Amino acid sequence: MSKAKESWKAEPDAHDYPAAADYLSLLLAPPLVAVAVARLRSAELVHYKAKDLLRASGLPLLPAKDPDCARDLREVRAGRKLSPVLLVRGALDHGVPLTVADGYHRICASYHLNEDAEIPCRLAALEGGSGDSGGARVASARAGRTRPGVAPPEARRRGAT
Repeated sequence: MSKAKESWKAEPDAHDYPAAADYLSLLLAPPLVAVAVARLRSAELVHYKAKDLLRASGLPLLPAKDPDCARDLREVRAGRKLSPVLLVRGALDHGVPLTVADGYHRICASYHLNEDAEIPCRLAALEGGSGDSGGARVASARAGRTRPGVAPPEARRRGAT
């Protein structure tokens, strides 16, 4: 049973950053999109398991037959390197999951090959630094990111549902 094993580039592709900005512009105000992308560009490369990235983001595993996931699996079988993924840290204390700004299909393809695969990532946080109280600002800016059927925190505090 010989499964293909993905290999990864040392740096994200140049087009990954505008793609991440396009996606993030649906979730954040323009000034925060610019901050997030700048922080992604300067972030160190870190590695996380495919299964943990899916769990932290709350995103479902796409089937191997999904067109974009299948394309990435073909890339792996052809021996081509995949681009690292771009992530924006969630705010667990505010119910905001990890955001996959670019690379969701690559995470899913990697999971299909080996759920414990270590995926290179650039991880940016929107708060000023680790441990500061910027989480409330991030949660407020990403209030539209609540789960279906769950009111945003501000609405729950007001009693709205």
